[in-house]
Amino acid sequence: MVKLIGALVSGFFLFNAIPHLVQGICGKRHMTPFSRESAAVVNVIWGWINIILGVYIGSISWPKEGCNLLWWGIFALGGLMISLYLAVFWSNPDARLPWHKK
Repeated sequence: MVKLIGALVSGFFLFNAIPHLVQGICGKRHMTPFSRESAAVVNVIWGWINIILGVYIGSISWPKEGCNLLWWGIFALGGLMISLYLAVFWSNPDARLPWHKK
């Protein structure tokens, strides 16, 4: 069960890295946990932190018996969940995290 939660969280972090890397690489400001409008470089760094966390969590939760279809399915579910959440979140032009000031 813990390995499947690890797969879910790994998918979450790896898919969350995508918008930060894309916006940062394109030189655009984008929200991070640090600021409502973080610089492009901050987004690239935050994207890579997400990749490192996702790969690390994925590697420690990887089943010892090798490739496991259930693990990959749960990993994909984590990616789908964060993707759908972010699609709804970014649809709001006034989107911000709870600790970001208005």
